[in-house]
Amino acid sequence: MLAIVAAIVFALALLFDLADVSSDAINNGTLTVLGLLLLSLHFAGVGAGRDWRRYTRRRRR
Repeated sequence: MLAIVAAIVFALALLFDLADVSSDAINNGTLTVLGLLLLSLHFAGVGAGRDWRRYTRRRRR
């Protein structure tokens, strides 16, 4: 999930760079750092969720 959000952030950074849009608070460097942060969290396993199949009880016959 975080990788998808990072891809969206990188796409916004690319669009802002191509359109020469700049702001005081949000610029291309800020979006790039945010995208890298989201990718690093994704690689670390944050936001992956749980494997619910492992925690379900099996029916005994």
